[in-house]
Amino acid sequence: MSSSDCRHPAGVFAPVVDANRCEGKSACVAECPYDVFVVCRRERGELPQLTMLGTLKWWVHGGQQAEVLRADQCHGCGLCVSACPESAITLQRVGTGSTKS
Repeated sequence: MSSSDCRHPAGVFAPVVDANRCEGKSACVAECPYDVFVVCRRERGELPQLTMLGTLKWWVHGGQQAEVLRADQCHGCGLCVSACPESAITLQRVGTGSTKS
């Protein structure tokens, strides 16, 4: 799949990163043709939803987590979903609660 396979205009879908699964390996950054993601060190206080296991992963990986910086640029192609080794990314239709993975 390539960026030419993206069948949606920007802004129809937005990626959602599950902080309890993300290990900051940057596969999403490398794969996304629209520069939607960045991996950076996040403080524990920025991630109140982390479970005990999520906190352990966060600590082991030096606080590195993927973050969606430009969700409005997402074309919903799913390259990030396929690339993520932790299955930490889903695509959510903007304005609804449904997801596409």
